Amino acid sequence: MSGADPRLQRLLGGAALAGLRKRLRGRYERGRGGGVVTLTNLDAAERDALAGLLGRRQGDAGSLRFDTAELDARLLHAGLADSLRHALELLDGPLVDLAAARSETANQWEGVRALATDARLAAFLADGRGLGLLKRLAVRQPAAVQLVAQVQNVLARLPAPAVTRSHLAAQVLGDAHGLDAGSPVAALVLAVLRRARAGEEDSEGEETVRELWAAAGVLVNELARPVLFLNLPGSVGALAPGGEPGYLSLRALLRSAPAWAVAGRAVYVCENPNLVAIAADALGPHCAPLVCTDGMPAAAQRALLAQLAKAGALLRYHGDFDWPGIAIANTVFEMFGAAPWRFGAGDYLAALDHNQDATRALAGSVVAARWDGALSEAMLARGRAIDEEALAGGLLPDLDLRLG
Repeated sequence: MSGADPRLQRLLGGAALAGLRKRLRGRYERGRGGGVVTLTNLDAAERDALAGLLGRRQGDAGSLRFDTAELDARLLHAGLADSLRHALELLDGPLVDLAAARSETANQWEGVRALATDARLAAFLADGRGLGLLKRLAVRQPAAVQLVAQVQNVLARLPAPAVTRSHLAAQVLGDAHGLDAGSPVAALVLAVLRRARAGEEDSEGEETVRELWAAAGVLVNELARPVLFLNLPGSVGALAPGGEPGYLSLRALLRSAPAWAVAGRAVYVCENPNLVAIAADALGPHCAPLVCTDGMPAAAQRALLAQLAKAGALLRYHGDFDWPGIAIANTVFEMFGAAPWRFGAGDYLAALDHNQDATRALAGSVVAARWDGALSEAMLARGRAIDEEALAGGLLPDLDLRLG
């Protein structure tokens, strides 16, 4: 502004005309400065200023049309500026070529993307959403360079040999809290891990995050929600004598995974701990292998089911005949290749006929049973829910090894 002629300041400068100058600058910055211009929604001060510069009579119209070449010539002839563009720069500083700036910024972010040599991170950043997340977390390109390097250092250690998250963070990032929930590095690492697990929901829930870390060998709250089991054949005898329920933590499952002797063998999976207790009381050591999800399976439950499926177990699942029970079953069937265990439409209708007194009103949002569409329809038609424990009498014969 110091280089502007005082006359130019009077004619086009000042706070009252700042909006007009901004509109005119925007045209140049977007590469549309030349040619005929039509400005609308002008206030009186803006209209009068333009009319004065163009040598026109002042009026009361809210719009004005002019050729920038005419205004350039008048400004030059008056000795005020070489052109309208020059005048705007004298008053408010240099104009920015927005297209060039955007191109330069895009090139800088492409350079950041090219730094991703880890295949998992490169695939994540190749997606516009992935690069968008990096931009939101880093804000500026220099910070993004550092963030990419940190994420790659973490990914290079995954899968980890069952280390705690804080230990991994201290080793790789020099900060034991560097991978805590909410940190940019943790957010990007988890996003990369989540993308690699095709077909899973994009959930940020605590248990989902814990399970994502666990799948990569990283322990978070590794003693929370241990998995309940009964008579699992393998190297767990010291933890749970035959016929007695036992628990395995996520820590134990990942640090020293038992050798499961379940290839080709049925392993039953239930939703409710009470059914495990009933089976232990009724059958003891004669009960078939039984695992409990204790509701929606958390990290320890998922780790055990994954290990059993990998070891060749034939997983058979049963749960509550209610909408949450259907959602849990969908998860178990799809994630671990389990098959239904007396958990279809016919089983539901038979259970209603023999256990009417044990039913309750079916409440909540409808969930489609993806393995048996008729089941959800039957439940919706009958409007009754049945807890798994109420059906123990019909399930125990399947579990009794003496009957096999």
